[in-house]
Amino acid sequence: MTGLRVETGPAHAALLGVGAYRPARVVPNSEIVDAIDSSDEWIQQRSGIRTRRWADDSETIVSMSVAAAQEALQHAGLDARQIDCVIVATVSHLLQTPSAATAVAHELGTDQAAAFDISAACAGFCHGVALANDMVRAGSAGYALVIGVERLSDITDPTDRGTAFIFADGAGAVVVGPSETPGIGPVVWGSDGEHYDHIRSREDWRDVLSSEEPRMPHLAMKGNPVFRWASYSMAKVAQQALDRAGVTVDELDCFIPHQANNRITDAMARAMRLPSSVSIARDIVDAGNTSAASIPLALHRMIQEGEARRGDLALLVAFGAGLSYAAQVVVVP
Repeated sequence: MTGLRVETGPAHAALLGVGAYRPARVVPNSEIVDAIDSSDEWIQQRSGIRTRRWADDSETIVSMSVAAAQEALQHAGLDARQIDCVIVATVSHLLQTPSAATAVAHELGTDQAAAFDISAACAGFCHGVALANDMVRAGSAGYALVIGVERLSDITDPTDRGTAFIFADGAGAVVVGPSETPGIGPVVWGSDGEHYDHIRSREDWRDVLSSEEPRMPHLAMKGNPVFRWASYSMAKVAQQALDRAGVTVDELDCFIPHQANNRITDAMARAMRLPSSVSIARDIVDAGNTSAASIPLALHRMIQEGEARRGDLALLVAFGAGLSYAAQVVVVP
């Protein structure tokens, strides 16, 4: 035996296409305030959210993913049969197994693709981009599809004053493939497991099944500690991602953080001393917090509205339950 043969891929990878799906139902704050004894003004002051999207019964994790993926493929000029791997980032696919990704791959018409879900909460999409980038460059996938998708309305307690107004539904997707020039910078990622319970399911399924009344295992969040952690820690992670990519804040065109809270976004921008020339994603105002879907949805909107243009440098920063986080600089497709 002379040794194992190994595969290598192209030197660089990039985002080649972006797609999105937003549920049809628009839910204003006025539909939420009575159940949590709140007001539209209070919600906007606390989060920046005016409306959010909630999915109906026909808008499933799989159907929303497929719709977003099809747009991303069209944007990239690719056929689904060219996709070698489908990665779905979600925490609201309510089947323990099989993965949503296998169904998405089948619906798209790419049954030979590797397909799997990842659970990194709001940081899941950036984790998926990092994995896809490495897979393409290593030669294990020619093209990879990364989808962030959530139906958080299924697992949100409508009477919980701390979370009922925050979470929403939707899907965003990108195609990652080979590039002649670098299109995805080094990922800075990690987790702060000491505080893993700051955002979590309130109950596990054993608690649910043993209860007298059936209920969903709703999300619970310690809002103030999460706010402090994200505002302080994520600006440092963002700067590390810029440094590793060799990009200064003055060279940056777009800042696309996880759409968790406008006040967190503002705190990060101040800490990083972002110049006024940098466009900042504010998708949360009309879309709410869509967890793993929030960054691709925000990127898609910025492209549609002309705030992000082909070739721009965009900094993606995501953080969420775990407490997990990831950040990278990408070139806008």
